[in-house]
Amino acid sequence: MAILQLYDKLLQFPLFQGMSRDDLEIIAGHTRFGFERVGAGRRVAEEGAPCTCIHLLLNGTLRIETFSDDHRYWMTESMSAPYLFQLDAIFGYNQRYTHRFTALTEVNFITIDKEEVLRLSEDILVFRLNLMNIYATQMQKLTHLPWRSCPQTLRQHVIRFIVSRCVYPSGHKRFHILMTRMAEELNDSRLDVSRCLNQLQRDGLLQLQRGMIDIPSLERLITEG
Repeated sequence: MAILQLYDKLLQFPLFQGMSRDDLEIIAGHTRFGFERVGAGRRVAEEGAPCTCIHLLLNGTLRIETFSDDHRYWMTESMSAPYLFQLDAIFGYNQRYTHRFTALTEVNFITIDKEEVLRLSEDILVFRLNLMNIYATQMQKLTHLPWRSCPQTLRQHVIRFIVSRCVYPSGHKRFHILMTRMAEELNDSRLDVSRCLNQLQRDGLLQLQRGMIDIPSLERLITEG
């Protein structure tokens, strides 16, 4: 990949935003980048596998699947380039992927292994600040969650239950879950949960299929639900 093209690609990602040309020249000249191409339908990363590098999605679209601990229900969504996935899994207590990533189309990545990430954070101030800001923002969002107003209706509980299990709060989602399991999770009756979901379907906010809830637009579900 040409140097100028590499500059442009890196600047699409939050880790490299705000860098000077000199910083980018240092990074391009001294960093061991990996370049990967994965065909449509091929697995990119498996849930539970060790995370030893970060992936910068340059083009194409990924399917992201997130599973409950017992794998009895899961969320499926998609993400298009540019996208940096699972930065949180490269450090910390659990250095393993917590989602399954599959190429929906042919995809291309730049990869940077953990040792290079550590070196960049030591050598490049802007990279270190960007990394800290990303982690701080994630932590602030998580610590705020318990303090949000409690849902007042079953409809609000259902919507929050769905939204809180998404990686990204917009776009098309498919929630694979049985009605009985959803009722258990919400501590409500299956009949009441079924009535609520059917009303959301009549309102055009989702579509019910056997064992699956199809949500064409999560932002519509959030704003109009």
